[in-house]
Amino acid sequence: MSTQITFADLALAEPLLRAITEAGYTQPTPIQAQAIPQVLKGGDLLAAAQTGTGKTAGFTLPILHLLLQRPIAQQRPGRPRVLILTPTRELTAQVEESVQTYGKHTPIRSMVMFGGVNINPQITALKKPLDILVATPGRLLDHLGQRTIDLSGVEILVLDEADRMLDMGFIRDIRKVLAALPKQRQNLLFSATFSDEIRTLARGVLNNPGEVSVTPRNTASERVHQTVHMVEQIHKRDLISHIIRESGWHQVLVFTRTKHGANRLAEKLVKDGLSAAAIHGNKSQAARTRALEGFKQGKVAVLVATDIAARGLDIDQLPQVVNFELPNVPEDYVHRIGRTGRAGATGSAVSLVDPSEIKLLRAIENLIKKPIERLPVTGWTPAPRSAAQIAEDAADAQREAGRSGRGALGNGRPSGART
Repeated sequence: MSTQITFADLALAEPLLRAITEAGYTQPTPIQAQAIPQVLKGGDLLAAAQTGTGKTAGFTLPILHLLLQRPIAQQRPGRPRVLILTPTRELTAQVEESVQTYGKHTPIRSMVMFGGVNINPQITALKKPLDILVATPGRLLDHLGQRTIDLSGVEILVLDEADRMLDMGFIRDIRKVLAALPKQRQNLLFSATFSDEIRTLARGVLNNPGEVSVTPRNTASERVHQTVHMVEQIHKRDLISHIIRESGWHQVLVFTRTKHGANRLAEKLVKDGLSAAAIHGNKSQAARTRALEGFKQGKVAVLVATDIAARGLDIDQLPQVVNFELPNVPEDYVHRIGRTGRAGATGSAVSLVDPSEIKLLRAIENLIKKPIERLPVTGWTPAPRSAAQIAEDAADAQREAGRSGRGALGNGRPSGART
């Protein structure tokens, strides 16, 4: 569909088309070609699109157009016309970047709002007129509680990565936010998959929605070459260090199951002479932004991340993803490897699998409907373990066992915790 259509065909306002051209785009992606006309009509929309499909511009562009078409003479401070809810800080930043990029030739004003940083600068910013607010649910509720924001003027609501918001226990927060919104509004819900839970949420939020889907449910990208190395957990850090150094990879995203595991792996890689950084929920926003920028610019070769921290990372042409541990939820594997092989490029996903993870591997293979090739590691033999290392591994195993009861994602985050 998108091969014939250009952005000019979508009847977007001239300032938006100018910004699109300056950003180097001429043709919309499939999700943009389907979603933009639907949003411009003013109706509700349920859209299935994974990260990397161009979905963010699929809603920011038509929203900017609608705001330009319906100017308000006197906009009151702290009273946004559009509310975009996202699950993580990184995703709020990504959406805001899209709004800034495409809205740069317009007078439209936007801001981001998330936890983990001082609330006072946000309160100050809300004293000025505002068109678009991009927020995580927890911090938005803090502002509602302090009456520093007025949601009575919201014309358009976007729930972005709604499946992840449900996974992270945000459903109660979302319901509280919905209760503060006007009944008459346009609603857009974006999700990587149309699970039963998403359908239930959609029925409660959307009114007679249009529906678009550009990714077959839960299918891993055919452009990603997937392999597995069977290796005991205690040898994984040595093996991944060996693989990265031998392969000469210059940009690799590594997923761990826990924050502690991310820290330990990054420390090990740095000790072995690689430029590495970890990002997870315990890191300050400044540290996460710094690590991500370093990774995008090529100063950091290895970014080690937990699933939640990596959600919303938008990295063009990422060639390599490594699963240091398999996720407990098979769909998360699809999200992880979908970070590579984007925009027609090929990518590679390597998983290090301990014998205790075989059940998880089988669940993933059932989901993607194909076996993943097992490959032996050439030129590497496990180094003997010192008594200190054995003791440290035992302590790690105990720590892991203590975390395992805290939710399906196994990342030590209590249900309903705020981002």
